[in-house]
Amino acid sequence: MSTKLADLKTWQAARDELLAREKAHTREGDAIAAARRQLPMVEFDGTVEVVGPDGPVPFIDLFQGRDELLVYKHMWWDGAPHQGQCEGCTYAAWHATDVYLNARGVSFAILTVGRWAEVEPFVEFMGYTVPWYSVRGIDGPAGGEMGYITSYLRDGDRVFLTYSTTGRGTEAMSGSFALLDMTPRGRGETWQGVPDGNHPCWYWRSDADGHATWDGTSRPAPQWTRPAVTAEETLGRDGHCH
Repeated sequence: MSTKLADLKTWQAARDELLAREKAHTREGDAIAAARRQLPMVEFDGTVEVVGPDGPVPFIDLFQGRDELLVYKHMWWDGAPHQGQCEGCTYAAWHATDVYLNARGVSFAILTVGRWAEVEPFVEFMGYTVPWYSVRGIDGPAGGEMGYITSYLRDGDRVFLTYSTTGRGTEAMSGSFALLDMTPRGRGETWQGVPDGNHPCWYWRSDADGHATWDGTSRPAPQWTRPAVTAEETLGRDGHCH
């Protein structure tokens, strides 16, 4: 974080210099997105069944009649309390909305390997409005490893995998990352050069008073402001930062 002081003219000159780099970054991002759209596709069986609120349904139903589908693959800890589910995936899922995707003709869903009997009460507890499905026991493009954003295409009854990303690639789910990166202290993390900064993802869990902490009184931060919030108590933590 800079500690330099300057007059407005000097600040504007520095800002304009950075703007040139930002514009180049944007153009390169556009070029990468274009290359992403040209990747080859992988066809797979769209009739494989996943489990949702209405029971087993074929994967192709997740398109909801549209031709494009994006999913976020949410990690899951079997038997963990709601407070012990993956705070990183909770962070991403809390940002999720499908309104503008649907308007563009793209469906959106969250997939997880959790048993539906555990997943359903968690979804209700969190107040999520986007559709969730369990892909437990399903390998390949429809299931596989969690912690990914994955894109699919439908052509009639044929279904294709077109793109998948994990790690920091999933930051596209979470707009607050980009906003925090515009602030003087960024994400408040050491790797960003913040003096006395914290470890990555330190603010994904907090106690009832909103203080970031990973001890036994904490839960994923959104759970304190979820709809129909219950008493301020915790069942502890059973999970890890991803």
